[in-house]
Amino acid sequence: MKKIITTSKAPAPIGPYNQAILSGNTLYTSGQIALHPKTGELVLDSIEKETKQVMENMKAVLEAAEMTFENVIKTSIFISDMNNFGEINKVYGSYFNEETAPARETVEVANLPKFVNVEISMIAVK
Repeated sequence: MKKIITTSKAPAPIGPYNQAILSGNTLYTSGQIALHPKTGELVLDSIEKETKQVMENMKAVLEAAEMTFENVIKTSIFISDMNNFGEINKVYGSYFNEETAPARETVEVANLPKFVNVEISMIAVK
């Protein structure tokens, strides 16, 4: 059985998907990009600000499922330029305790939705 997780504190889906699905105790999030949930505008001032907005969007989705970053067991990071990895990793890492950080992959891709620089999805468990 699945439960749809939705919050107005993260951007509304821009296609036929939901922000997250809770199946049993496991949360599967859709990828988040740097859309500001209130304005609908992309936050692209810098790669650091873009990544922070992505992580804040993800935080809102986790909170809607009554979870935190401590519940995250796996992340997928998609970036348009591997040269941005260091800056993205620094912001991303500030949301986790290094000793209990989740498993993860980081993949460079040709393009992302709305031609952003970073998209992140997560799996979390209660």
